[in-house]
Amino acid sequence: MTESTAPQSEHRTVLLRGGDVHSPADPFATAMVVERGHVAWVGSEGAADAFASGVDEVIDLEGSLVTPAFTDSHVHTTSTGLALAGLDLSAARTLTEALGLVRAYAHTHSGERVVLGHGWDATRWPERRPPSRAELDEAAGGRPVYLPRVDVHSAVVTTALLDLVPGVTALTGYHPDAPLTGAAHHAVRSAAHGAVTPGQRAEAQRAALAHAASLGIGTVHECAGPEISDEEDFTGLLELASREPGPRVFGYWAERIEDEKGARRIRELGATGAAGDLFVDGSLGSHTAFLHEPYADAPHTGTVHLDAAQIAAHVTACTEAGLQAGFHAIGDAAVSAVVAGVRAASENLGLARVRAARHRVEHAEMLTPETIAAFAELGLTASVQPAFDAAWGGREGMYAGRLGAERAATLNPYAALLRAGVPLAFGSDSPVTPLDPWGTVRAAAFHRTPEHRISVRAGFTAHTRGGWRSVGRDDAGVLVPGAPADYAVWRTGELVVQAPDDRVARWSTDPRSGTPGLPDLTPGAPLPVCLRTVVFGQTVYARPNE
Repeated sequence: MTESTAPQSEHRTVLLRGGDVHSPADPFATAMVVERGHVAWVGSEGAADAFASGVDEVIDLEGSLVTPAFTDSHVHTTSTGLALAGLDLSAARTLTEALGLVRAYAHTHSGERVVLGHGWDATRWPERRPPSRAELDEAAGGRPVYLPRVDVHSAVVTTALLDLVPGVTALTGYHPDAPLTGAAHHAVRSAAHGAVTPGQRAEAQRAALAHAASLGIGTVHECAGPEISDEEDFTGLLELASREPGPRVFGYWAERIEDEKGARRIRELGATGAAGDLFVDGSLGSHTAFLHEPYADAPHTGTVHLDAAQIAAHVTACTEAGLQAGFHAIGDAAVSAVVAGVRAASENLGLARVRAARHRVEHAEMLTPETIAAFAELGLTASVQPAFDAAWGGREGMYAGRLGAERAATLNPYAALLRAGVPLAFGSDSPVTPLDPWGTVRAAAFHRTPEHRISVRAGFTAHTRGGWRSVGRDDAGVLVPGAPADYAVWRTGELVVQAPDDRVARWSTDPRSGTPGLPDLTPGAPLPVCLRTVVFGQTVYARPNE
């Protein structure tokens, strides 16, 4: 891709031509004009000639693909940035290998007050267990260490870190020699992250946003809250994103409110809503997701943090204040509680008011036909992470181990959600799974349970326009005249229209279908490479030497 050397200006007019522009305004578009941060025109190469002499800059796409920039609808930005440069245990194949990585990192990073790691998953190790406290103490050489499980709903820690948290042994979720959960986990996480200096935090946020931009992500939804981070981290991120070039950041603060005073506090923080990871339950991997029936490998039904009455009160307060409400709910009993609570609020306020607020549910993994229908009725957005199925689905995966194969096969039913008319917004929950937008669309299109698969086009829409709709914006996430000029430029192979049914895929590659093509995401095929990411008309990432 070549570009003229015109200086950047906030109001420059740019013509991109000579490629493929993914736009419903013209399924065969090869050119686009951007003016004052918005899409001004999309169309054919021949028509582009009329614009060439009147623009400030002409970019020859050289056959590249232009798409709307992706929106990642569930991110923990600071944790993502810290993970990019920190102790990553996700590739450890055994417990012994994980302990070796801890030992090496602790030795080479002696200046860090607390060693922060992430990504371990004992279900993938032959030992099938996390490290004991004694093993971790030895590997860390007596230093404070915080190692959350891959789902970040439990953690193993060293004795030295426990010593920094007075009273932790009396908190719910404390276990002498097993991963910490609940209040005990929140307490040690707060202590560990408290060791990160403001400067380190800002650098981590910059690193995460720069990494997102390099992947064609133009917007992230930060899912923060008092049990996840702290107000300084949250407001600092929003302030940094507002003054420095990079992806847009919409912030959600997961704090339960009951009145206008609480709603005012959410607004003063700069939050889009009192939503995100407002925990109704935990996670399947940590045995803390709330289930109707016991786990297949544990004699209990998990943990519940909010009941239907508390959910109804929160939704009512948010709706009356014009705020989005939202909840983290993974287990079927947790999802049922959300549905019951939102329905109670709608009976009090009127269904139309509740639907108009576009409240959202994060993860929403264990759904039934009844709860799917309720999501559609109540206007709930399902903010989901297809990479979870890629990581833990299938007959041999973690889900099957926790739930049994029959229940596991019901998880993440994206096709059923779309058939019912439930809006989908795709995200990563990074650093739980990596920022990887094309990989996320691939995971949805090639779901491990075939009946849950959706077309690449539907997945792409959920990862672009779906994220914007989930914040109440219907005018963005798509390249049509008047839309914000948030786009990415890609080097990729032949474009196709790909659906779960091969017969449909073969038919719809015919140009006469009039449907814009997208990259071939068949497993094993190379994913597109991002050459440039633009937010509101301004370049926030350019691939070196392109």
